[in-house]
Amino acid sequence: MAAIRRLGERCEIRECLRTERGPRQHTLVSFRGPLTPEVLDAAEAEARRPLRREQLVERARTLGIPVVEQRHFPEARALIAQLQRGVVLDPSLVTLLRSALEPLEAEPIPPHLVDAAEWVGRSERERGRALRGLTRTADLIARSRGPLRERPREVFPRFSSVRGDES
Repeated sequence: MAAIRRLGERCEIRECLRTERGPRQHTLVSFRGPLTPEVLDAAEAEARRPLRREQLVERARTLGIPVVEQRHFPEARALIAQLQRGVVLDPSLVTLLRSALEPLEAEPIPPHLVDAAEWVGRSERERGRALRGLTRTADLIARSRGPLRERPREVFPRFSSVRGDES
């Protein structure tokens, strides 16, 4: 049976097996961040016995480990990133990719996301660097404009309380 446990910021999915010398545990997969279908796939590939995914997801939520049920397809994203960087594929691989992708359902990218499509294959580090650059640029623009409006002059006179003579 597989179990999930948290070790600080790192998490592990472990499997317990009975051996001649007693029960032994070994790590199937170690990960940081959310529990994703890809992490479960990796654990399942390493497991010697069937993995109960639903129990692992439930236990992860109990431990406060975030769970993401949507796949991210890291291999496809990595291929897209390589193609965007100009890597040339072997023509026979291109033919195989086209024939493998042809029967799959596709939908056009909405016009407002066309510019964002170039970021699909980029790493979180690259996206973070770009976001910080944009934030710095916006900050410089805001600073260069100066104050947006002047403070209004006080319309009413100030009241002051002066203690008078008690006679």
